[in-house]
Amino acid sequence: MALTKEEKIKIIKKHAQDKRDTGSPEVQVALLTAQITKLTNHLNQHKGDNHSRRGLLGMVAKRRRLINYLRMKNTERYKKLVKELKLEK
Repeated sequence: MALTKEEKIKIIKKHAQDKRDTGSPEVQVALLTAQITKLTNHLNQHKGDNHSRRGLLGMVAKRRRLINYLRMKNTERYKKLVKELKLEK
């Protein structure tokens, strides 16, 4: 269920502000979005996996907090990220 190292590197390169950036809100939101997508697919197949469902809810909440932070700090970067990741709102 976890992202592979190659998947993480690809996502980080795509959303990083510079070549050493791994912790900006854009990178964190992109990584969480990929994890959420993967976990959602898992839960569609395994409907009784409530432990993973709870983890998913935590990830969604963390992603929402990061997006709200980015929206307050830099609206241009927020709009670009939402458009790239095709997130609502």
